[in-house]
Amino acid sequence: MSLGSSRELAENKLILLYIIDKINIPINNLQITKIILENRYMNYFLLQQFLNELCENNLLSSAENDGKAFYTITPSGKQTLSYFVNLIPVGIKKRIDDSFAFLKKRIKNDTYITADYTPESENEYIVSCKVCEDDFSLIDLEIMVGTKNDARSICENWKKHSQQIYSEIIQSLIKKRD
Repeated sequence: MSLGSSRELAENKLILLYIIDKINIPINNLQITKIILENRYMNYFLLQQFLNELCENNLLSSAENDGKAFYTITPSGKQTLSYFVNLIPVGIKKRIDDSFAFLKKRIKNDTYITADYTPESENEYIVSCKVCEDDFSLIDLEIMVGTKNDARSICENWKKHSQQIYSEIIQSLIKKRD
């Protein structure tokens, strides 16, 4: 089975470098995977292979935070991209350029608003919700719930409405009570 021509392989790696350079903030594996698969730039397996190869060749760097790998482009990656950016098809570059403000905002929100759950037992799930601003944690909430559905709902609501929920929690906590 052929993985494609060397030009296609180089093009795919350049697309990754281009996206990560454009975003200009650390991006985790799930975020880059969503972008690549939603736009059908390449398949999941090639993406993972190329991310590893770009890191091995010091064109991307990977740092771990909260158990997730975050990718950034290195100076060597920027230099390589500048030499070969013309190998990226104009249409793909335009799609990335047209959507990069939206993508950056989405990634920034994903990075600074997190919600996840872990099972403790069959009927106990710990839900962790967090809002960070400039590497400062505004709220870090951990609660125990009894069902997986409750845990999922909390995570979904937190990701969609964290600002409103945060505000409600603060209001409730500072409210004078008799």
